[in-house]
Order: sequence, then C-alpha cells, then structure tokens
Amino acid sequence: MTSTFGGLNTARTALWAAQRGLDLTGQNVANVNTEGYSRQRVDLQAVGGTAVPALHSVSSPVGGGVDAGRVTRIRDVFLEQRAHTEISRTAELTVAAEALGGVEAALREPGDTGLQSMLADVWTGFSEVANNPTEPAARGLVLERLDILAGGLHTARATLDQQWTQTRDDLQALVADVNATATSIGELNTAIGAASRAGLPVNELADRRDLLVVSLAERVGATVRPAADGMVDVLVGGSTLVSGGATLGLQLAGADTPDGVGTGDDPRVRTDPGGTTIAIGGTAGGQLAALTDTIPGYRGRLDQMARDLVGRLNAVQAAGYDATGASGADQPLLDDGSGTVPVDPATVHAGNITVRVSDPALLAVAASSPAAVGGQPSADGDNADAFFRLSLAPDGVDAGYRQLVVALGVESAVASRDLEVQTVISTQVDAARESVSGVNLDEEMTTMLSFQHAYGAAARMVTAIDEAIDTLITRTGLVGR
Repeated sequence: MTSTFGGLNTARTALWAAQRGLDLTGQNVANVNTEGYSRQRVDLQAVGGTAVPALHSVSSPVGGGVDAGRVTRIRDVFLEQRAHTEISRTAELTVAAEALGGVEAALREPGDTGLQSMLADVWTGFSEVANNPTEPAARGLVLERLDILAGGLHTARATLDQQWTQTRDDLQALVADVNATATSIGELNTAIGAASRAGLPVNELADRRDLLVVSLAERVGATVRPAADGMVDVLVGGSTLVSGGATLGLQLAGADTPDGVGTGDDPRVRTDPGGTTIAIGGTAGGQLAALTDTIPGYRGRLDQMARDLVGRLNAVQAAGYDATGASGADQPLLDDGSGTVPVDPATVHAGNITVRVSDPALLAVAASSPAAVGGQPSADGDNADAFFRLSLAPDGVDAGYRQLVVALGVESAVASRDLEVQTVISTQVDAARESVSGVNLDEEMTTMLSFQHAYGAAARMVTAIDEAIDTLITRTGLVGR
C-alpha cells in the first residue's frame, strides 16, 4: 500500500514540474519583446530515495519524483562582459565620428560656401586689381570679398564654439543621468539582496538591473563584478560607482568655455565626493575627447589661419602705396577689431578678424609711391600682384588651409571606418548574447510541447494508479465468498 500511494506522490511531483515548465514557457513567450528580459528555465532535479532506511524497513524505494522549485535566468557572464566593452567602444566611436562631422559642417568643405572658395575669390579679386589698378570697382570688389571671407571665418568659429558648448551641455546632462541610474542600480541591489536572503525570486529585478548596467556601459564604459547575495558592483575607470546599495556620484568639472581648454583646467569627470578624476569611456569618453582635443584642435588651427591671413596681408599692404600716395603701413588692411596700430597678430582669431579698410582708394596696390596725374592714381599695380602671389606660396594661407581640410577629411574617414568595423563587432556580440539569453519562439514552442506531453503522461500515471488502488480496495477479500 505504501508503495502504491508513494507512486501517487511521484505522479504529483511530475504534474507540478510540468505545470511549472508550462508557466515559465508562457512567461518567456509573453516577454519575447520586453527589452532586457532574459529567458528563464526551470531546473528539474530527481528526488532520490531514502539514503538511510527507517527502522525495520526492508523496502527498496526508487525515488520521490522530481523537484521543480528552482528557476534560472539564462545568461552568459562572459558574453555580458564582452557586450559591455563593445557597447562602450561603439558609443565612444559614434561620438567621435559625430564630432568630426560637426567640424566638417562648420568649415563647409568642399563647397561654394566654404572658406576655400572665399579665399579663391579674394585672390582673384587682387589679380583683377593688378590688371586694372585704377579701377575703383575692382578695388571695392576686393574689399567686399575680404569682408565675406572675414564673415565666413566668424561663422565657422561661432559654429565650432556652439558645437563645443552643446557638447559640454550634453555631457553635463549625461553625468546627471548616470548618477540617477547608479542610484537605481543601488536600490535594485538592495532589493535583490534582501529577496535572495529570504529565498524569494529575483529574476525580474535582476533583468531590470542588468538593463541599467548596459545603459551605464554605453554612457560611461561601466563594468560589473559579482558580489554577495546576487548583488553586483559597478566600476567606472577603476572607481567603484555602485557597491551593494551604496553609490558614488560623478561630477563634470573644468572649463565651461572653449577658451579655457589648454589652460590646465580642461573639462573632466570626477567623483563626487572625493574629486578624483576618472578615465571614462562610452559616450562620455567621446564627448570629453571632443571637448579637450577634437574641437579645440581644429578651432586653434582655424584661428592660426586667421592670424596668418592678417599678418601676410598686412605685410603686403605695408609694402605698398594707396591711391593717394600714402604708405599702406599707416592703414593696416585687417585687424582684430580693436583699431590699434600696429596690429598684434597674437590678439587676432577667426572670431574677431575684421576688414579695417573701408575706402577702396586706401588699398595699397602700388609698389612705389605714385605721382597723381590730373587727380588720377598711378597705374602701378605691382603690389596688387604681390597680394595675389600670396595664394601661390607653398607655406601660405591657402596651403595651410588645404592641409587642415585634408587632415580633417582623413581623420573623419578613419573615424567612420573604425565605427563601421566596431558596429559589426558589436552586432555580432549582441547576436551571440541574444542567442543565449533572448527568447526564441520556436524553441519555446518545442519546450511547451515537451511539458505538455509530460503533463499528459503524468496525468495518465495518476489514472493508472487510481485504477490499481480501486481494484485493490473494491476487489480484495471477495474471492472465496
């Protein structure tokens, strides 16, 4: 009798295990489109027989059925760590490519609205003045084109400054968001730890936490390491951002204008409290690189171009004579907008370069002091030709600007190619991770059918045992009556 009723218990555990499997399969299917959800699996373990028989027991039990009390999240810790690394790298390269694209947009090269086209118009204007030095319209056209060039430099400089400011504002917002995310991870850690100690399920809580960790990996290059009671520690740049339920904040410090870069107070991310500067990756790492290197670098080269332009044009202007016979040294062609004489090239940059000469007659296009004949200027235009020859100098403004544009194009192309390669790598890692932890409907369908058949078989087993017991109870003792 004991063995027969023991079979009912075995069948009961089989029914429970099959029902548990079906429930989990339904949970997986229901969350097939839930971001961050990891598929779950019931761990089935056979319940063995009594290892030490009871007193006077001579039976040989075959086991107690199946235990289906444990549910496991399907995760590959190595793929998760690899995914964090690749996500961080992809985000950093994305920002780098976007920053270079912003610089290209500021310079507008190649194109009719770029600085190269404006420079070419200026040199063409000087060439026309050299051919017609007494023509006021030609002189006026040169000054107009110089003013357009100065305006183009102003626009490019202002665009770069705006890009820098916007990038810093974005980084400031990102840091605040990272702090909020870290706090949420700490709260989930606390909940997971308490639930784990109480023996309660934590799979869904862990999914939410891991999704936040991926977000931190993308934004600041965070990595994780396991801790006690199902909790994790989150590290950024070697500093522990989250430890259990405790969190460490981040703070953006340093210059808040592009002019402050290079003065020893570059933008940086540091711990709060503590004030320790940390090396970060991800989106924040790319933004910091743009703030401290990419944008200031090209901004500085643009300023140097403006200084070279002022210095070279003013030098040629000073070597010639205007239509009144006065030396061009008394009237610089370009300055920094301050109106001082002599012009200090060190104070000039692309944002303040100004055409100082407004009267076409003051353009020093003559190589020697002309003698006014009948009130008309001399036909000497040799100095105008000297202006034009500035465009041909191998180390001139044009050559320097072309080198800047070429360097920008190469750097941008390399960044784009690196991003393409990294995107492929990241996609492959994500696919491998998804193949392990993601929900596959075909696989779940197979699992559902397997548990469905197991449930039916267990139910049939109960029916068979019920029939056996019925026979034993209703027919025992009837023979011989």
